[in-house]
Formats: sequence, structure tokens, C-alpha cells
Amino acid sequence: MSEQVSRRRALWSRWLGVGLATGLAVVTLGLAFTGRLSLYISPESVWFAVAGAIVTLAGAVWSCTLPLGAELDHDHDHGTDAADADASSVRRSLATVGSISAGVVASGVVIAGLVLPPASLSVELAMSRAGEAGTLFAGADTVTLGVADTSTFGVGDWSSVFATATRPESYDGSTVTLTGFVTPGDGDDEMNLSRLVITHCVIDAQPASIPVISASWSSDYEVGQWVEITGTITADDGGTLSVEPTEVTPIDEPGDPYEY
Repeated sequence: MSEQVSRRRALWSRWLGVGLATGLAVVTLGLAFTGRLSLYISPESVWFAVAGAIVTLAGAVWSCTLPLGAELDHDHDHGTDAADADASSVRRSLATVGSISAGVVASGVVIAGLVLPPASLSVELAMSRAGEAGTLFAGADTVTLGVADTSTFGVGDWSSVFATATRPESYDGSTVTLTGFVTPGDGDDEMNLSRLVITHCVIDAQPASIPVISASWSSDYEVGQWVEITGTITADDGGTLSVEPTEVTPIDEPGDPYEY
């Protein structure tokens, strides 16, 4: 019986270490080879994630050459007295409970990654973080924003301009063609065009939004609908910038829904 218990412990320990790491590596490589890893991390980080996954798989193959239970060889009796033995038994029991609980949660995450299709978090995450004042859009005008070719600006760039411009009139009349998804605006005649801007992965994603004046947006477009907007940047008498659209076209979610 004790041999069976030891074998189960060894198998569980091997799964927590090698099994979960291998599962994560397989998920990472699968997403990378299908071009969908950028749904979770920035394209610049893909090579690092792939390299890490390959090293992990190599380590998993090597670990399989070790005898089952080798990782548990350190768990032996040191000749302690009864009191110490009882305390040690309690600690082992608590450690076992913690190991099983964490293992079940981690296993669920890995299995979900293997069986569930990848999906972007754009709309859900942006809506949950609506109203947050991220540091990405804080501070004074950036010199490069003042001299850059605005035809290259995305929603994130324009959101930064709208939030920080000290001379908004200099952008009045700029034409734009932008892609994003619809989120509610501040008034009945206003919607927001939104994107998520990420630096490394979706964990650090910050929502970027710009107001679009459209009297019929609430009846024409649902929240979360992806659209391409062509229009003109306008500045009102108070210096508030917005987009007046000349054309709004519903589109499918792009393959890469984030800006970087």
C-alpha cells in the first residue's frame, strides 16, 4: 500500500513539474505557429516566449530519463522524536492540501489553454477598465506627437493627443482613418472609438478611446462592434477635440486587435 501511495505522490509531483510546464510550452508553440500568440503578448516578445517554450520542452524530455520518484528522495526520516514527528506530519498534510489545490487550479488553466480556442480580450477588458486614468496618457505634450506625421497615428496616439494637447487647434482639420470598437460616449450624440494598447502582454493593457460625434450611433452600432471610421478631427471653442465621421463601416475583428 505504501508503495502505491509513494508512486501516486511521485506521479503527482511529476505532473506538477514536468506535465504543467510541458502543457504550457505546447500551448505557447501552438499559438506562435498559428500566428495567434500576439492575442496575448506583443509581437516583439513572441521570439522570447518561443525560445522559452523550446527550452522547457527540452528540459521535460531530459527529466523523463530520471527514475520516477527521484524528486522525492529527500523525504526521509531523520530520527526525530514523537513531538517533532507529529508536527512534521501536520506540515506534510498542509503541504499536501496546498499542493493538490494549487495543482488542480494550475491543471485547469493548462487544460483550458489546450482545448479552448484563443480569443482577444479587447472589448471586455476595455469596458472593465473604462474610466481608468492610465499613465500611458498622462503628462504634457510629447514633442514627437507634435511633429510626427499624423497619418500614422492609431487610436492610442490620438487618445494621447486628445488628453494632453496644449494647442488642440493645431490638430483641427486633420483627416483620419481609424479602426476600433464602439464603446459608450458621454452624450447621446457621441460614441467612443476604442482600442487596447499593450506594452508586453494583455495584463498591462490600457484602454484608449477617442470621442466620435454621431447622432445615430446608439441605434446603428452595438457596443463592441468593430468599425472603420473615416473623418475629420475638430476642436470646439473650448479646445476639446473629437472626430466628425464622414464614413463608418462595420468590420470583423481584425486578426491583431491590439495596438502597441
